Amino acid sequence: MHVMDALYHRHAVRSYEPRKVDENTVRMLIDAAVQAPSAMNLQPWAFAVVLERKILDSISERAKTHLVRTIAPSSPLAQHLDNLRDPAFNIFYDAPAMIVICATSSAAGATEDCALAAQNLMLAAHAHGLGTCWVGFARPWLNEPDGKAALKIPGSYIPVAPIIVGYPIGPVEEHPRRKPEIVFVHEK
Repeated sequence: MHVMDALYHRHAVRSYEPRKVDENTVRMLIDAAVQAPSAMNLQPWAFAVVLERKILDSISERAKTHLVRTIAPSSPLAQHLDNLRDPAFNIFYDAPAMIVICATSSAAGATEDCALAAQNLMLAAHAHGLGTCWVGFARPWLNEPDGKAALKIPGSYIPVAPIIVGYPIGPVEEHPRRKPEIVFVHEK
């Protein structure tokens, strides 16, 4: 797949087949992720992988409970409280796998480097017929001591990008992009 095709046709997937994603595929995606650039070549990332739906379902419930308890009324997330309170709503959309990209330090640029790795991972998944979605709902709980412990993430690490992975069901919904605001600066 040409890189431009992946850039223009990769979209968030929120409907997955129950088919499992195997460990070799996950390793291939992580190998693609770590090809990302990083500030001063520090490569400040680590990966926590969940390949079991039962564990993902449990994390979904705990993350939802945490969000309902902690979302400020002024937060943009507050508009999702009804969904978060719905026992049938799974924040991972029943995906069979999740890869959490964690910053291994709080050094300047570490979270940005993890975001670059996340983009590589999502583009590689798309190129291999997999769907992905970065699930922001999971981050607050994953950054709590209980969340880190559940995924065996060291206490000093910072979960940055919880990305679900799986085989999409049906066509992926596309969302149009707004025209970018561009300011060109020229010498006078």
